[in-house]
Amino acid sequence: MKDPEIDPRSEERSPQGTFPISTGPAPETLRRVLVADDDPLSRQVLIDTLKDAGYEVTAVANGKDALDLLSAEDGPRLAILDWMMPGMSGPDVCRNIRGRGVEPYRYLILLTANDQRDQVVAGLEAGADDYLIKPFNPAELRARLRTGERILQMQHALIETREALRIQATHDPGTGLWNRRAILELLARELARARREGQPVAVIMLDLDHFKEINDNFGHLAGDAALLEAGRRMLQVLRPYDAVGRYGGDEFLVISPSCDLARATSLAQRLHSALTESPIHLREGIVHLTASIGVAAAQKEDESEVDALIRAADEALYRAKRAGRNRVEPSP
Repeated sequence: MKDPEIDPRSEERSPQGTFPISTGPAPETLRRVLVADDDPLSRQVLIDTLKDAGYEVTAVANGKDALDLLSAEDGPRLAILDWMMPGMSGPDVCRNIRGRGVEPYRYLILLTANDQRDQVVAGLEAGADDYLIKPFNPAELRARLRTGERILQMQHALIETREALRIQATHDPGTGLWNRRAILELLARELARARREGQPVAVIMLDLDHFKEINDNFGHLAGDAALLEAGRRMLQVLRPYDAVGRYGGDEFLVISPSCDLARATSLAQRLHSALTESPIHLREGIVHLTASIGVAAAQKEDESEVDALIRAADEALYRAKRAGRNRVEPSP
């Protein structure tokens, strides 16, 4: 493995479980507007008005096309829908979008020639966020779109906050890997799935040898950077559907689905090589990692529980330590 050329603390990376960097919605994303109107003249007036206001406009002449565009993952976030259109009306489009739970949220404005209260209420109950009466005032249209942009920005901020809280609850802050509670929950689910499908599942317990000496010799910041790099190296070896979590201070737990003891032992050897073959270059100095690793597997005919499987891997880990450390030991 090639030696890292820079301190891992300076790298931005996105392995399993690391914290996402919040950038917010790109301004141009909220400047895209869908116009759906079957009347060519009305549609063109809307297009010209929106372009003059700096919006990027996509225009269609019927509700079906509007629904298809709004349902797409990268579809416009703002839409102006004529009430009466062939095939599918504006309120029908609103109902469909809300019923499908399309995310991220679409802000929908109905355009209607009827200002009667009952019809306006019906449009809002169909899922529209706002309405505009024909013939519309350009200044009012721009104001209502700005309201939509503010709401979309607030909704995006709420989603980011929710995601950040989820990440904090399930991930280790030092390494970005799953935390102990989350990795154990993943193991319980994986064992249940393995029993249903008649597949093996393996766990690997990994302990970095004499890690306290890194903290003592170089300081805790260097120790934190070494842990971060250890996690990054493990992620480079693991398959996309494997999982790794920080089990304790310098202990890690790896879950390897559909993997028997022989294949899990081979994976553990690769993890060992990734961690130990090259040093870590930090500002404080060069760190050489070694690791003791225990491997256990639940075969498809087993009824292993989480505690029993972890205990087997832990016992194998301690055999590795008693045998001199820096080695892989499979469970008997």
